[in-house]
Amino acid sequence: MLNRGPLARILRATLPFLPAIAALTTAAFAQEPFRVVTYNVENYLVRPTETRKVKPEASRAMVVKGLVALKPDVLALQEIGDTDSLAELQGRLKAAGLDLPHSEHVRGYDTNIFVAVLSRFPIVARHPHTNESYLVNGRRFRTSRAIAEVEIEPRPGYRFSLLTTHLKSKRAIADGDEAEMRTQEAMILREKLDALLQKADANLVVCGDFNDTRDTPAIRAILGKGNKSLIDTRPAERNGDSAPSENPKWDPRRVTWTHYYGKEDSYSRLDYLLVSRGLAREWRKEGTYILVMPDWGVASDHRPLVAEFIPADK
Repeated sequence: MLNRGPLARILRATLPFLPAIAALTTAAFAQEPFRVVTYNVENYLVRPTETRKVKPEASRAMVVKGLVALKPDVLALQEIGDTDSLAELQGRLKAAGLDLPHSEHVRGYDTNIFVAVLSRFPIVARHPHTNESYLVNGRRFRTSRAIAEVEIEPRPGYRFSLLTTHLKSKRAIADGDEAEMRTQEAMILREKLDALLQKADANLVVCGDFNDTRDTPAIRAILGKGNKSLIDTRPAERNGDSAPSENPKWDPRRVTWTHYYGKEDSYSRLDYLLVSRGLAREWRKEGTYILVMPDWGVASDHRPLVAEFIPADK
């Protein structure tokens, strides 16, 4: 046991101040923001399926380039392939300096593409929703993609839940109305949210490719009403736009589109990053935006969204 000499004297002098040093360190760490990104990576497959091809090397490299630019701490993915595809992307990101060691991969009824989460922080709980179904015109359907629900701990004592999914596409099918199917899937997601929002100060991020514009039954169902409603972070390009909307009921005229549909030559906001009222108090608007990158479309037909948060309940 050290009880003499310079080292012992230093230790005895320092010990009384250790609690204060620890408190200052914890406070500083709590002020360091973390970033959540959601991204539909458009058929990120490393092996073909019956209906989808391997994602080209140039496309995969561009996905990594965009994500490295955003530096997410937590990454929600849609249209990722199997677990090997997720591991391949995870490995590429690590090689590029973005280490997201914790992962969740969730399979739904669709056997080609899935949803997943990569995280720098520990995933402390997992509640995948993989076998949900609904009725349309008396016929039962299963949700094509699952809902990934994870609880993440950015620092000791602070946690938030993240839910991500990929709702029914706008592609028409013979078996049912695609808009009604999407609305039913959105209502299933809302059921999960209502259960989590029983706790008024719950910290929730709800994100993904919802395949619809905001003033539609599907998106209204997810946003909800009253004290269980969600806040739309509405990321936009950092292009210098700052003028307010001419109509106070509308959002400002900022560039917020997230998806390009080549058949119609149209640009729409189909991807969302929503937060609960509890987490909105920790949301940093200045750290919330859509990535603008040359040749973004080589990576995906979607653009990634990022939002930033302070890991301290307010």
